Parts: sequence; C-alpha cells; structure tokens
Amino acid sequence: MTAPAAVNPKPEDEAAARGKALYDLGPTPVIACRQDPRFSYCLYAPSTLAERGEPPELVVAMHGTGRGFTGYRDAFAEFGRWNNCIILAPLFPIGVLGDDNRDGFKYMREGNIRYDQVLLAMVEEVAQRYRAKFDRFGLFGYSGGGHFTHRFLMLQPQRLWAASIGAPGSVTLLDPTRDWWVGTRNMAELFGTAPDLEAMRQVPVQMIVGAADLETWEITHQPGGRNWMPDANHAGATRPERLASLRKSFEAAGVSVQFDLVPNMAHDGLRAVPRVQDFFADILARRRRGGVKAA
Repeated sequence: MTAPAAVNPKPEDEAAARGKALYDLGPTPVIACRQDPRFSYCLYAPSTLAERGEPPELVVAMHGTGRGFTGYRDAFAEFGRWNNCIILAPLFPIGVLGDDNRDGFKYMREGNIRYDQVLLAMVEEVAQRYRAKFDRFGLFGYSGGGHFTHRFLMLQPQRLWAASIGAPGSVTLLDPTRDWWVGTRNMAELFGTAPDLEAMRQVPVQMIVGAADLETWEITHQPGGRNWMPDANHAGATRPERLASLRKSFEAAGVSVQFDLVPNMAHDGLRAVPRVQDFFADILARRRRGGVKAA
C-alpha cells in the first residue's frame, strides 16, 4: 500500500508563521493603536509563550516626559522572559492636539482624550493579538509615568494586580476637599467615577524615588502655567516629599504602600527598574499561588 504523500505547508502559511516569529515575538516594531492611531505602542513577547503551561501576564511600562518607551520595554524584556509576561510600552506623543503639550497624558484628560481609556484599548488589542485574557495587569511608570500610574490607579483600580509609582513630579492626593488634579473632590464630575477606595485597597502598591532626586526646576508650578491651580505645590517641594505626601494620603485611606527611598539615586527611572521588577516578581509569585486578593 502506498503511503500518503507528505503535505507541504502552503507558502503563504509558512510566510505568515515566519512573520509572526519575526514581528510578534521578542521586541516588536511600533504598532498604531487601532482605536486611536495618534497613539502607539511596542511590546516584548517571550518566544516561549506557546511552550509555557500557564497563560501569560501583562506588565505595562509607562514612559515619562522624555517618551523613552522603547528603553523601558527593553529594560523589562528579561523580566518578561523569565516571568512569562508580555511587556506593553505605550507611546503618548507630545502635542497630539497641535499645541505642543508635553503633559496631557499625566493628568489623564486632554481635550476629549481619556488616557486611561486609550491604555485599556491597547491592552485589549494585545490580548486579542496573543489570544490571552488580561482582566488585570501590572502598571509601572516613572516621572511623568508616575503621574500617570497613580492617577490610573485612582480611576481603574479593578484593572490592576499591582502598581509601581515612580517619582512623579506632582501628585493627586486622595483629598475630597480639593479639586482635580490636586485632589479628588470633582473626580466623579470629570471622569464619571469617584475613587473606589475598597478596590484600591486590593492593589499592591509600590512607591519608589531616589533620595538624591532633589531638583525642583521642572516640578514647581507657577501662576499662569498650563497646569497651575491653587495648592499645586502643597504636597512638598521635592519629588521625595511629594511622594511621601501621596503615601500618607493612601495610607490614611487604608491603601498599603511599599515605599522605596533609594539612597544615592537622582532622577533615574532605568536605575529604579530592578527594584520594580523585584516588587512585581513577588506579587506575581503570590498571584499565581492565589495569595493576592486582587487576583
């Protein structure tokens, strides 16, 4: 009896597989967000995704004012490989409304743009691309990304399994006596939701800043400035002081915080990354054992 002839893969199938391996695994090219192509992102996806016996987790690394998003993606690549995580690094460009605004994403609203919702759209796209489910993810941001991270936590705590807040220049305190962005009094009016403190209490939080991060020229708000409002500087003069005020605000609301004041470190987000990775690795280990309530 003659054995059946071997079925050779179609050239188009082979090309698709090679393209996926080249462009969807490892460090990816920059990808436009389908919901709003003004924004884009890049990824790191471990080449071993299909071989792992458990679904991947997602870590989002948010850039700062300098928009060094590929640098943060690359800094988390090894972590992603060994911890079975896809790394998502968004890019929110300067001046998307044509006004040269560097700060829009930090305060979550810019014109009719809601940056928390843009990020959630990116997360959903990545989940579809890799046939995964990311109901929750880890979020890290430093400097301008630290602005974004703690405000995203206030708006979308149910979407996070951990948040690492690095050296924001300005902070929004859980203060119902002051308006956004200094406080949260009118947050429901602006965003349709007030802080869900119970949900925030379920999210492990790290705050990290260098003890030598003491320059104030970029973070001191002046009357007439784009982000000026009463009490804009009341949380402290320096980044360590402002982050300590944020910690005090969180802890007063029952939100536990791991506070890392790094000796001899100035304003250096990439230098902070190893401590952030240790924090995330611990949370992931407990999450996978079923020991983190937010899971």
